[in-house]
Amino acid sequence: MRAINWMQRHAAICCVVSIGCSSATVIREVPPDLTPGQIVLKQTTTKVASREFNADEGFIIVTENPSDSLSRKISLPVFRIRSANPRPREPVFWLNGGPGISNMRYFSVVQLLENHDLVFVGYRGVDGSVALGSDEVEEALEGTDNDLLGGESLKQLGEAIERFSADLKKRGVDPSHFTMVDVIADMERVRRALGFERLNLLSVSYGTRVALLYGYLHPDAVFRSAMIGVNPPGRFMWMPQKIDEQLRYYDSLFVRDSIRAGDRTLSQAIKNALARLPNRWMLHKLDPGKIRAVTFALLYHKRTAAMVFHSYLAAEEGDYSGLYLMQLAYDYTFPSMMVWGDLFAKGASADFDSSFNYAEAFSDSNTILGSPLSKLIWGGAAGRWPVSLIPSDLRHVQRSEVQTLLISGSIDFSTPAEYATELLPSLPNGRQVILREMGHVDDVFTLQREALSHLLTRFYDEGVADDSRFKYTRMDFEPPVRLTTWAKVLYPFIFLLNLFRW
Repeated sequence: MRAINWMQRHAAICCVVSIGCSSATVIREVPPDLTPGQIVLKQTTTKVASREFNADEGFIIVTENPSDSLSRKISLPVFRIRSANPRPREPVFWLNGGPGISNMRYFSVVQLLENHDLVFVGYRGVDGSVALGSDEVEEALEGTDNDLLGGESLKQLGEAIERFSADLKKRGVDPSHFTMVDVIADMERVRRALGFERLNLLSVSYGTRVALLYGYLHPDAVFRSAMIGVNPPGRFMWMPQKIDEQLRYYDSLFVRDSIRAGDRTLSQAIKNALARLPNRWMLHKLDPGKIRAVTFALLYHKRTAAMVFHSYLAAEEGDYSGLYLMQLAYDYTFPSMMVWGDLFAKGASADFDSSFNYAEAFSDSNTILGSPLSKLIWGGAAGRWPVSLIPSDLRHVQRSEVQTLLISGSIDFSTPAEYATELLPSLPNGRQVILREMGHVDDVFTLQREALSHLLTRFYDEGVADDSRFKYTRMDFEPPVRLTTWAKVLYPFIFLLNLFRW
């Protein structure tokens, strides 16, 4: 009761993080009178898909070093949505993507609440009282001399990361304790504090790696695990040759759409447009690195991919307006979209290889697009982060008896379906569902909601992988929004926006 009163008294130092239709309290100051492992919750209600459910919100106290009870205390938000069933089955713990993105945001699957509690635990490094964000790193991610992926931009990014990591150490923050292993220790603290014998995991993208390692470390605690957009060990980077392969798969789909295709291919349009990229569109300088980075990010999902392809087909004919709008999207969203220190802490500690030449590997001029985000993150950043690798056995695929459902989109650029297939031999109780002509996580959750809900509920309730309700929908290359049109419509506003930036 004393701890709950403390939370109420100190509400002024809390901030609210949106999670679906609900909210959870993030304590930015650790209560001095609370001990590690102590969880503080208060009863509330929340709406999910217009239905009201009982819930508990609050926080848990953990230590920066999970194996040292005397190390720095960290508070992490906890939010539990209670099942409509008074005697629910194993709870479902959510593991969001990233790294560098809050775990208090989620995709709503209200049907799961019929038989399971849903539990959200904030990610250390993002959601808790210690966040690994840096204004200087964000500024460096803006690039220099209109060449985001050029040597000088990458050098400045690396230097910013070195200064940031040094500053963390001066403040007494140890980056080596912000790994996935530490995140899993936090989840285990919450599981035990809430009295759950076992849990289920629902993970997406980066979160699937956390889920996989969770099963390796605590096989008796994990009952069933559903992974969407599967990222096995070694796959926190995108290889240029794989990106080419995926673009050529899109070529085959585009050729099928003969009216639009003619004798053109999408991959050739991208290569031609980038090779002929002018210095400016209208009065505005073009940055090939930013254009490449946003191109790759928008290829994650089929609707945004259609916007990319339309823009490149127009650029091949001399209209670069759509590509400039993509560049503008980078400027106003990308540098601040992640907590970058958390991304480096999680990614580098799991997949970094000091013997690998990242800058060279991701600059392959013989490929269509290269690998722009890998070059930016790994070529310019990961090698400058103070790497403390997680145990070797967790950096490689190993056998796991956990009942596992792997869900993949066949046109997912971020986590290709083949990555999940690689895991199957090590998962004797694993099943894979490949959704034809679907992309990354947003596609899986939003395009056929009822079918996904049916797949997940049957898996968690019965251990069955029933994808019978998914209907094949072919790729539509007509974009929902034409970037070339909007660039011209919005040009007066774009001009004024850039005028203020200048």
